[in-house]
Amino acid sequence: MSTGFAFLWRIVSMPIANSWIEFTPGVHTYARALLIGLLNTLTVSAAVIIVSTAVGTFFGIARLSPNLLLAKSCGAYVEAVRNVPVLLQLVFWYQLILQLPAPRAAFKLAEGFFISNRGIRYPSVGDGTAVGIVGLTLLVVIIAFIFAAGLQRKGKIRFGRLLSLPIFLILAICLPVAAVLLSGQVTVPDVPVLKGLNFRGGATLTPELSALVIGLSVYTSAFVAEIVRAGILGVPSGQREAAMALGLGPIVTLRKVIMPQALRIIIPPLSSEYLGVIKNSSLAVAVGYPDLFAIVNSMISDTGQAVEGVTIIILAFLTISLAVSALMNWYNRSVALVTR
Repeated sequence: MSTGFAFLWRIVSMPIANSWIEFTPGVHTYARALLIGLLNTLTVSAAVIIVSTAVGTFFGIARLSPNLLLAKSCGAYVEAVRNVPVLLQLVFWYQLILQLPAPRAAFKLAEGFFISNRGIRYPSVGDGTAVGIVGLTLLVVIIAFIFAAGLQRKGKIRFGRLLSLPIFLILAICLPVAAVLLSGQVTVPDVPVLKGLNFRGGATLTPELSALVIGLSVYTSAFVAEIVRAGILGVPSGQREAAMALGLGPIVTLRKVIMPQALRIIIPPLSSEYLGVIKNSSLAVAVGYPDLFAIVNSMISDTGQAVEGVTIIILAFLTISLAVSALMNWYNRSVALVTR
């Protein structure tokens, strides 16, 4: 058996069901298949991190609500989800999606949005290149705002009202649109319509991807909720009392006084939770989603290059984890108290 990574340039014959870039069996190589697996892993990880952070923050704050019904309901959600194995939850959501009606009897959420046992169908704009440009531009805007906020918080640069929420929303909308227009990509709306036994047009979130994102998001959000709750409880009660004495409302107090201090407690354990999301994404093989781990497994079966395949998995997950860790450590330093 030959060793080395020369097999990456061989033509691959296995099909890949979910791909963000063009892939044709018998034409493209193992290297392109690995790139697709890496993109799929990054897609799942990013989606789960965003959704679980939003949902977990809501449940964490709601658990401290004076409304007893809301607090107990959120507490029951957190305890139930945390104590059920994540693999079992993924299988549950996957089987639940498969039990949905066929496309001809699909649930219509809005014009062009359908849910069926084929997944979630939604309108798309142009091809995948335009979507990639929008996503990349939006990511640059978000990173730039976080970096600028860190500089202003340390007192190095004064941006004034340039970091306000309206300015951010304007840039988050205008810059991606301008980037797509300057790139010359096709931006014709493609709305899915039912033709025969399936939908035509638009884009699809497959049952495998939907189950994976929902299952991991639900599972991770329970842990994020506890982290957020612990961070808020870690802020001295005198801070809330002082804000109330100044006449600040509950929402303003939470946003301006409590959460900025709670972030110093929340960020370190939240970083570990994000790293756990990246590693849990390898459970995609349980629902048949072709992430990096699943594609490398198939590649090992075809080529017999087990050592090289495992090395690729280790290096890929190590690189992603270290990058996320570095980003979270940088953000943690930007919100930490500076002592002399």
